Amino acid sequence: MIDKDDNTDEAVLRTIVADDDPLVRRLIRDTLQRADVTVIAEASTGREAVELALFYRPDVVVMDYMMPEMDGIEATRRIYEADPSVKVVLLTGAGDEELGLRGLRAGASGYLSKEVELDALPRALRGALEGEAAISRQLAMKLIERYRAAPTGGAGLRPVRSRLTDREWEVLDLLSTGATTDQIAKNLVLSSETVRSHLKNLYRKLEVNSREEAVLAASKLRSLSGLPA
Repeated sequence: MIDKDDNTDEAVLRTIVADDDPLVRRLIRDTLQRADVTVIAEASTGREAVELALFYRPDVVVMDYMMPEMDGIEATRRIYEADPSVKVVLLTGAGDEELGLRGLRAGASGYLSKEVELDALPRALRGALEGEAAISRQLAMKLIERYRAAPTGGAGLRPVRSRLTDREWEVLDLLSTGATTDQIAKNLVLSSETVRSHLKNLYRKLEVNSREEAVLAASKLRSLSGLPA
């Protein structure tokens, strides 16, 4: 849970850094601490990351996708299944949208390239806690382009018994690529306020409270209907 600093209105963000390279962990830790983000623990393996996350219950875990003993995506899945309130932001190689998409499906709140985006990490972590996808514009646009190029895939199919409208499914499909509210609005030629309204409605219909839960619920709906997830 986020606490308030006695001398500021800024929320104190508690995080765990998970990377098998001690030099990278130090770089991430220093970057976060300069932005007044508290690093409460560090992990060098995926298994250790899961254990520490479930022990400390931080606000966010910063997770490298390539970890010994258990990869970052599997570690993310286990953390999300055990406690969805603990957000996970994956760090990937530059431009590797396929790994990022797998991470989002596993329950990650976003992913960033550690080669070029460490300075954006503190802001991304705070955004994840506010319900925004912590994902770079470049990687988000690549995923949106993939969505546009594959209209016959599972993301374009609607379960027959779904309570969602076609527009809500369009919003949800883009949400599953990691697109932010503003990116969805631009893609669908809607206002950001209209997109937020659609999100509120589909959360209610799916009985979920976050973007990650909405994407997971949609995948289950498609599976139950015999459609590709």
